[in-house]
Amino acid sequence: MTVEGLTVHYGGVCAVRDVSFSVPAGEAIGVIGANGAGKTSTLKAVMGLVPRQVAGLRFGEVDLSRVPARAMVRHGIGYVPEGRHVFTGLPVEKNLLLGAYARRWNTDTRATLAEMYELFPVLGEMRHRLAGALSGGQQQMLAIGRALMSRPKLLLLDEPSMGLSPKLVEDILAVLLRLRTEGMSLLLVEQNAKLTFEATSSCLVVENGEVAMTGTSDRLRHDPQVRRIYLGL
Repeated sequence: MTVEGLTVHYGGVCAVRDVSFSVPAGEAIGVIGANGAGKTSTLKAVMGLVPRQVAGLRFGEVDLSRVPARAMVRHGIGYVPEGRHVFTGLPVEKNLLLGAYARRWNTDTRATLAEMYELFPVLGEMRHRLAGALSGGQQQMLAIGRALMSRPKLLLLDEPSMGLSPKLVEDILAVLLRLRTEGMSLLLVEQNAKLTFEATSSCLVVENGEVAMTGTSDRLRHDPQVRRIYLGL
């Protein structure tokens, strides 16, 4: 994916200003920054969930600049929103199947469902339980599994570790690393710096809606300027 000149306004406030970056095939890119830096707005704008201005937005040979959010999945892009937003009144399995709405139901879809239960065993154990009865960590796994049901080539994740225990954060990290080894591209917006640096190959550091720094995750994790921007030190 290539994003060029992305800008987002909320009324008279500019939340994202002229942001450009790319997510190479098979790579994992992180977006970090302090609260209110414009990270989530950037991700939502890429997905077309908020009004935006963009000079260029492409995924492979496809121009996504005029593709509505509901059609992104048909172009191989999955999305895990901040706050999970699972369908609490539906069972776990139906939540997962809704993630495959753009695919024809067949043996391949059944195989994908089985893969989700292998990736997240707890979801298999609770497949008939209402999603609203799951813990926060289990709902996060469900949200990721639902996005993966469409077999995306690129997965966008917004704060997947929010509100989770350290053990569950490690579980989410393990899943992201596995997806990377399987060749999936990732764009990760995270407040957890440790998770971001371990899960990604490169990062953007966002400050006041603009890209302040870019670099490899290994380099940025030790950069004093990143500590200032990210941690306010």
